[in-house]
Amino acid sequence: MANDSSDFTRSMAIATSGLRAQAGRMRVISENIANADSTSQTAGGDPYRRKVPTFSSALDRTLDAQVVTLGRIKPDESAFRVRFEPNNPAADASGNVKYPNVNSVVEMTDMRDAQRSYEANLNIISATRRMIQRTLDILKS
Repeated sequence: MANDSSDFTRSMAIATSGLRAQAGRMRVISENIANADSTSQTAGGDPYRRKVPTFSSALDRTLDAQVVTLGRIKPDESAFRVRFEPNNPAADASGNVKYPNVNSVVEMTDMRDAQRSYEANLNIISATRRMIQRTLDILKS
């Protein structure tokens, strides 16, 4: 029984690490979407640069299992979008305004993927809890 309980605990802890990582991913994506149309506060300056979350796996020695963690959040080095808007206060000397390198369609696709991964980890926790409850019900009878 001790091993079964330990396996349940490990399953829930591993799924919880997935929940934390996906929640962090969703935070970064929401930051990207929120800044999709922002401009620089200075004329000709660079606007918000898209951020890309990374994941890494780590050995959790207390669980003796691999867990996922949100790794470094890297800046996306792709080019900014540029529009000719000479009356915009953020325009450079030639009248061009730089906009963030955020594509809302890509961000929404990433958000959907993060949501699915989050829900999968949540389902693991729910299934584990149901298994524990059923085991306890059997032991009581």
